Amino acid sequence: MKRLASVLLAFCLALGLFEPVSAQAPASAPVTILFTHDTHSHFLPTPTGSGGESGGYTRLHTLLAQQRAAAPGAVITLDGGDFSMGTLFQTIYASEAAELRMLGAMGYDATTFGNHEYDYRAQGLADMLTAAVQSGDRLPAIVQCNYRPMTAGDPGDAPDAEALAASQQAQAAMDAYGVTDYTVIERDGIRFAVFGLLGEDADACAPMSGMTFEPIAEAARRVVADIEQNADADYVICLSHSGTSPDPSKSEDQLLAQAVDGIDVIISGHTHSTLPEPIVENDTLIVSAGEYTQNLGVLVLSKDPQSGGVVLENYDLLPIDETVADSPEMLELTEQYKQKVQEQYLRAYDMEFDQVLASSPFDFTPIGDLGRTQDEDPLGNLIADSYVHAVKAAEGEHYVNVDFAVVATGVIRGSFARGDITVSDAFNVSSLGSGADGTPGYPLISVYITGRELRDAFEVDASVSPIMPAAQLYGAGMHWEFNTRRMIFNKVTDAWQVLEDGTRVELEDDRLYRVVTGLYSGQMLGTVNAKSFGILTVSPRNADGSEVTDFEKCILHTPDGAEVKEWYALASYMQSLGTIPQRYAAPEGRKVVFSSLNPIELFKNPNWVTLAALSLIVLIIALVVLVILLVRRRRKRRRA
Repeated sequence: MKRLASVLLAFCLALGLFEPVSAQAPASAPVTILFTHDTHSHFLPTPTGSGGESGGYTRLHTLLAQQRAAAPGAVITLDGGDFSMGTLFQTIYASEAAELRMLGAMGYDATTFGNHEYDYRAQGLADMLTAAVQSGDRLPAIVQCNYRPMTAGDPGDAPDAEALAASQQAQAAMDAYGVTDYTVIERDGIRFAVFGLLGEDADACAPMSGMTFEPIAEAARRVVADIEQNADADYVICLSHSGTSPDPSKSEDQLLAQAVDGIDVIISGHTHSTLPEPIVENDTLIVSAGEYTQNLGVLVLSKDPQSGGVVLENYDLLPIDETVADSPEMLELTEQYKQKVQEQYLRAYDMEFDQVLASSPFDFTPIGDLGRTQDEDPLGNLIADSYVHAVKAAEGEHYVNVDFAVVATGVIRGSFARGDITVSDAFNVSSLGSGADGTPGYPLISVYITGRELRDAFEVDASVSPIMPAAQLYGAGMHWEFNTRRMIFNKVTDAWQVLEDGTRVELEDDRLYRVVTGLYSGQMLGTVNAKSFGILTVSPRNADGSEVTDFEKCILHTPDGAEVKEWYALASYMQSLGTIPQRYAAPEGRKVVFSSLNPIELFKNPNWVTLAALSLIVLIIALVVLVILLVRRRRKRRRA
């Protein structure tokens, strides 16, 4: 009987009626996701400061083609937002939709909106989408589920008629383009459901967007449920312009993955993170490839047939550097767009795209390293000095002394390498936003704050910037010092004004000082109160002492009425220098940061925060001493 059973089993196996049982079923066929985020209009490579070059759509296209040809299984290409705002090409964002059309030409399947897609406000977004559709070019799908144009029925203050009209135009343009909560991409029989989100911090970074924000976890649950019910998707991918953080409690995309089941991959933009390995939260892979097309992310996945979970097959961040050849097709398109930039924008400034403004005998701090410490930085000094130079040129014989010119790390978007510095390079450093005139580039504004508020501004630099690096300050006309070991919101130990001849002048608490900065930085001054829990206050005023209610009325203009743009202030200052002076090769002592446990340094010039903390410590010590005395007295009584 045993021999007969063996013969029958062998016969059945030969006919394929039974499959031999294995220890583990094989995973599904691999799929490849190619991804970027925060590319910020980087059509061309950028010097790295070490003789090399990094990034550029012209080289990214070459690498994309190579990876698509070599990748196993189905391949899709995705972008996590902030594809615009960062180079001179952004100046034709609204009229030509150059960035979106370049993504289409490179074969991207889908992207989402980052906060910088709203830099030219709702009207600029509408114009960009309209230009993209009218071009007739191949375009990527756009997915966005939690950030929509506002309506008259939204909670809160009713928008004014102009803002509401722009919002309605944005909605109409989004409808015409086909912006949806999610899209389904089918490739080689595999269905990828891709949806887009914009995070809480990104919303805070777009104060003029004209959009209504829905919390990301709520929106994601709604969309994932819709996908599960209607999309029949093999993979669910979120393009999240929210970001990650070393502090898990502030890492929005980690919190999203923890809160929402069913997301296989989060492509995480906004914070410009570079994750050498995926973060895994709640069976979700979170990936980031860094900013400015420095890398191409390559994620290879499969599915476990038993659990249905994602299996990570491979993850690479491929550098886009001088070893990658330029794509002739992208070079040709880039040259066409460069001519449009010249005609539509630079002509008004009597400047050319590749015009050399100055030469630097040294490298400035690379943009990736700027703000990593709280120290003074020469690039920040150069920019602040350029603001003073620009105001003098604009006001001429009517110049009113600038007491403090200041720039924040968050608005510095590039740096300079040794060698020639062009108009394009200067624009890249101060490339964000637009002014009240609707043209690209944030303008300079002039406001007044008191000496007491100046100290609070320095305290923001000392106490807030460690948790909010974009708030770090670089300035001209003032000197401040702080001890990183002191009590939070009381770290500044000294501050004074520095006149142009180097004279030191003590600050007067109630005197109004003229401050020049960029429009965006001025608009963000209101966050000082919130970030310091109301302990610090900075209330910008007009020259007559009245409170500023509209920062656009504080914009500085040239004699012919043009706005004084941040980038043009920097460009014209460097043009006046010719060769960058050696003094900008190192810090000049404008800001002194030190770390000391010396009791005198810890407690001199205390404010009420430190006094309150010391009082609490003294009270606790007194209570401890009192308890000890009472215990000893009780013991003596018992012995007696």
